[in-house]
Amino acid sequence: MPLPLKERVKTVLKRVEEACLRSNRDPGDVRVVAVTKTVDVERIKEAIDAGLRIFGENYVQEAREKIEALKAFDIEWHFIGHLQRNKAKDAVRLFRMIHTVDSLRLAQELDKRAGAIGRKVDVLIQVNLSGEETKSGIAREDLEALVRGVGGLENLSLLGLMTLPPYFEDPEGARPFFRALRMLRDEVEERTGAELRELSMGMSHDFEVAIEEGATLVRIGSAIFGPRDR
Repeated sequence: MPLPLKERVKTVLKRVEEACLRSNRDPGDVRVVAVTKTVDVERIKEAIDAGLRIFGENYVQEAREKIEALKAFDIEWHFIGHLQRNKAKDAVRLFRMIHTVDSLRLAQELDKRAGAIGRKVDVLIQVNLSGEETKSGIAREDLEALVRGVGGLENLSLLGLMTLPPYFEDPEGARPFFRALRMLRDEVEERTGAELRELSMGMSHDFEVAIEEGATLVRIGSAIFGPRDR
């Protein structure tokens, strides 16, 4: 019999804390983004009752209905999927943070749309470290230029980087990618003067390794909500 959702949340938070302690980090420096793709509103309410406060969605259309239904709750929403420029207008209205900026054109569209409604939106730049064509994200060699470009936009706050490594059965396989993002962040900070404090990396099967390598935001779906309905 599967664990109740509240127990799943408690287990995930305990694993986050233990990973922080193993790597001499303050557990308060790592936040869980509960991934609610295909998860219904009632289950999200259970997660809120269990103490979660940040929720991540992959699709603007799906998120819109949930955000409206849960607007009475003191929670924040992050966009974690591939974002098309024609969805920028909705994205800046709905989300506190967008993890997946991967081009200057997208950033400029978000900036324009955020300015039109008087908002400043937190963003992360997605970096494709594996070179997989199936994954979004900017190449590492183009990151510095994009950091400089996004940093000059008035209505966006660039807070850090995000990556999605290849899937490995053994979570240790993802460690070099998480480490590479942290090291790349440090290099780009030094060259540009940007402050990129957030690293969004790690999911249900590898978030502990990601935390050990410096993750500040871990995107966790199935470990909280169970296997996703497809």
